Amino acid sequence: MNHAHVLIAGAGPVGLVSALVLGRAGLRVTVIEAASELSGDLRASTFHPPTLDMLAVYGLTDSLVRQGLVARYTQQRDRTEGLVAEFDMQLLAGDTDFPFRLQCEQWKLTQLIKAQLDLLPDVALMFNTEVESVSQSADTVHLQLQTDGERHHMQGDYLIGADGAWSAVRKSMGIEFEGFTYPERFLVVSTAFEFAEHLPRLSYVNYCSDPLEWCVLLRVPTLWRVLFPTRPNETDADVLDDASVQARLQNLLPQSQPYQTVHRTLYKVHQRVAQSFRKNRVLLAGDAAHINNPLGGMGMNGGVHDAINLCAKLLGVLQQGHSPDSLDRYERQRRAIAIEYINASTARNKKEIEERDPVLRRRTQDELRATASNPVAAKNYLRKTSMLDALARAEAIA
Repeated sequence: MNHAHVLIAGAGPVGLVSALVLGRAGLRVTVIEAASELSGDLRASTFHPPTLDMLAVYGLTDSLVRQGLVARYTQQRDRTEGLVAEFDMQLLAGDTDFPFRLQCEQWKLTQLIKAQLDLLPDVALMFNTEVESVSQSADTVHLQLQTDGERHHMQGDYLIGADGAWSAVRKSMGIEFEGFTYPERFLVVSTAFEFAEHLPRLSYVNYCSDPLEWCVLLRVPTLWRVLFPTRPNETDADVLDDASVQARLQNLLPQSQPYQTVHRTLYKVHQRVAQSFRKNRVLLAGDAAHINNPLGGMGMNGGVHDAINLCAKLLGVLQQGHSPDSLDRYERQRRAIAIEYINASTARNKKEIEERDPVLRRRTQDELRATASNPVAAKNYLRKTSMLDALARAEAIA
């Protein structure tokens, strides 16, 4: 019997995927979550094909597909001129079992996973529990925790820090979070207004460039989510004010009646990568290890890819006698992808969608049209944007 105990900080998609992989393999797992319950926020809403491939192994993908929207097409649009280029993800049919993007709120994934974890006797979820500090010896990780105001101690063989961008685990380990924060924040407005009835040929996933105010239009099962950039000098109150929200939506698509909004979220946007993903028995994954702007839907997906990669290596160490040094390969692979693919791609996406130089804008749009019209070039484009190339690149790193 294997008595190894893995601690996981964070009960978001990355932490719970990690718990499921390790728990299904027979390890003892404790998930530590500061909140009182799983998050029900909208947050991420796009699942890329390779992520669906990974989740299918654990019986999750079919349930997600039933609760989401299958987006076969993605579009690059211009707010003034309309459709620029459309990409058919069916071109990836030979490379994945799921040649589409699934538009589905991330909380549906965490709920599905929790239902499975509740059936595993060696997996425990501790809510209302904060990580105060982390230390380690040669063979043990030690956590100082606080649950409902009571301090207590816990120890395990390894700790996965999947506790988000403000990771207490990363901070306790003294790991620098290198990168920058954009001067503007992003506003996400959710509305039941049916944009597809008013914008010709609109797909479920639309990136709309504009030199003054670009936006992203994404469909989830019951709502449209519209992402706008804000101006650095706008206050929270200015951005979230009814008149301001209405002005942005009316500028996008004028209507005789005010838009009815369901959610409004304003958040800072970063491009950061942890200086290290591993300190001996402490490993970082997901937003605790790398964060990026949401243009491309790579944040949550990249975090799930971290979890699958890391857990395979942890199981190799704990159950198959592999050297702990093999965990260094996790850092080499996933940190390289965070820098070379995830952060690089999302930063480039933002630069192109907000480009103001008319010559550069026209050049980018012409290149997109040419790429979309060529099946070979379009497939190569989709392999990159769907993160299939990133996974292949990671696997090639020894």
